[in-house]
Amino acid sequence: MRESAQRVDAERTTHYVQDPRAHPGLRAIAVIEAIKGLLALSAASGLELIGPIPLKRWVHELISRFQLDTDHGAMAWLASAINPHSVHLAALAVAAYGVLHLIEAWGLWRDKAWASLLGCLAAAIYLPFDIYALIRHPGWISVAVLAINVIVVWVLARDLVKRRK
Repeated sequence: MRESAQRVDAERTTHYVQDPRAHPGLRAIAVIEAIKGLLALSAASGLELIGPIPLKRWVHELISRFQLDTDHGAMAWLASAINPHSVHLAALAVAAYGVLHLIEAWGLWRDKAWASLLGCLAAAIYLPFDIYALIRHPGWISVAVLAINVIVVWVLARDLVKRRK
């Protein structure tokens, strides 16, 4: 009995388990990625439905509410950059981001190696920005965001390493 349990444990450590239910970390990340994808698609739809005129009006209201310079600065540039073409382009970029996250979520849910690689790379790209944010704005939120991204990278990288064995 004990020998068979040791053999099963040895097989688990040397062979990748193909059952997606054996990887709850991947499933949790897949759910998060699906939510991010759906939110991005909602935002893209919202940009298209709202259009440039209300967006430009809202930016001007922000400029006046916060008493910002109407001719210089990021908000002034944003107000001048808002036009139908830029709104369509922004909506397209946000929609592409959302679709990419939904594809990644589907792949992680179905236990695909390419999805683990895609997710690992995507989360790793954010790490330098998370570290910068922690240095510039220390606090529990910056620590939590960095910790979550490190955990996601670790889970996905561990999955990739297990697949190679």
